[in-house]
Amino acid sequence: MCRGFRDACRKPLQVVWAILAICLIAGGHARAQAPAPAASRTVNVGLYVSPPFVTAQEGGSYSGMAIDLWDAAAVRLNLATHYVTYPTFRDLVEAMRKGDIDAAVTNLTITSERAEVVSFTQPWFDAGLRIMVPDRGAGGFWSVVTGLGNAGHLRAYAWLLFVILAATLGLTVFDRRFDPDFPKRWREGFAESFYQVIATAMTGRMSRSKNLFGWMGRIWSAIWMVCGIAVIAYITSSVTSVMTAVSISQGINSLADLPDRTVGVFTGSVAENYVTGLGIASRPYPDIDVAVAAMKAGEVDAIVGDAPILEYYAHGHPEQKVAVVGNIFHPDKYGFAFPHDSDLARPVTLQILDLHEDGTIAKLRLKYFGSSP
Repeated sequence: MCRGFRDACRKPLQVVWAILAICLIAGGHARAQAPAPAASRTVNVGLYVSPPFVTAQEGGSYSGMAIDLWDAAAVRLNLATHYVTYPTFRDLVEAMRKGDIDAAVTNLTITSERAEVVSFTQPWFDAGLRIMVPDRGAGGFWSVVTGLGNAGHLRAYAWLLFVILAATLGLTVFDRRFDPDFPKRWREGFAESFYQVIATAMTGRMSRSKNLFGWMGRIWSAIWMVCGIAVIAYITSSVTSVMTAVSISQGINSLADLPDRTVGVFTGSVAENYVTGLGIASRPYPDIDVAVAAMKAGEVDAIVGDAPILEYYAHGHPEQKVAVVGNIFHPDKYGFAFPHDSDLARPVTLQILDLHEDGTIAKLRLKYFGSSP
């Protein structure tokens, strides 16, 4: 009887345990099959391509410090992003003003003028302006040689050297035949003639007093002296002009050197407004590649732009032979921008503050610039 009672008690317990096991398995399967929560909102984000903050990748994707920072904030706020690019800073801000986009993400400088039409987040990068110039090399002698070559003078010098050697050879043959006192050995005779030719070319005077052909010889000597004076005058003037040009081209080292020069700027940038306010002549270009090409073509003497943009380009494009000179001037800060009535400005600002505090922004700067703030 007792045994039957125990069996009767055990059966309900087995049923209960079986029901619990089925519930746990079903619940786990349901959790495994449940889709991830969808993004709560899709945001249209305007971009201005400006490496290393925004870089266009193959396939229509984008990378860069500003992109990584925005993505980090968007993930925390459960936002999906649709990117739209604009050709200039001015177009990007205008699209924001008109409500065509929900946010502007790039190295957008916070200014009072822009703050009148858009709302900025907490600054996330300290920057400023610097100057980019053509890199002429180490300077000194080799800069002059390069300048002479670019101006075509080295080719003219080569022709002059050919004429001098030909004249030396001709004078050697002539003197060996008609001058009994001329050295008989070829190397000694050639050296003597070479000295005579160079002396005449450099000083404009014949160093030899002997006249083998009377009045005709004197006339020929006078003509050779005139040619020598012309040669030395040409060499002096060409070297002087090239040295002056090199001095001018390498004379841009700071903002104080820009008056009376023409500089390239990026259309709609802070640099454009700043140099215009100083009365410095400028030409706007849509991006740094076009601006550098214009500088190398001689359209502008230098480029004024955001220091991190110029420094990153100069470091990543050594083949362009450009250099960034002088200290940072006109310090400024970057921020993301939103329409004044946007409900995203405050949440994104809070996320930027949090990303500052947890070291994410410092890591991003280290990733793209190799140094922390």
